[in-house]
Amino acid sequence: MSGAAGAAAAQAAIQEAIKASGAIVKIEPNEFSNLISKMDDGIVIEKGDNGFFDSGYKYSTSYKGFIFYCKSKNQITIPSKLEKIKAKRIWVPQ
Repeated sequence: MSGAAGAAAAQAAIQEAIKASGAIVKIEPNEFSNLISKMDDGIVIEKGDNGFFDSGYKYSTSYKGFIFYCKSKNQITIPSKLEKIKAKRIWVPQ
């Protein structure tokens, strides 16, 4: 497979993964906090600050069939009724 064909195949695979995952909605940190405060149960994925090049926090959760994502300079308080999973990385297709 040539370089161009390989790149095209990789792009097609990424597009299929995006379709399979559904809509990913980027929201502001205050909206994310409001959203998770409404949840009775569920999981919030948190990727914390790891240094100079990767400052801030990233969060993701699923709510009513959508995946919500946000970046925040400050850590968001996760309600104790929700499970929090610390991730090494959160990847969101661009």
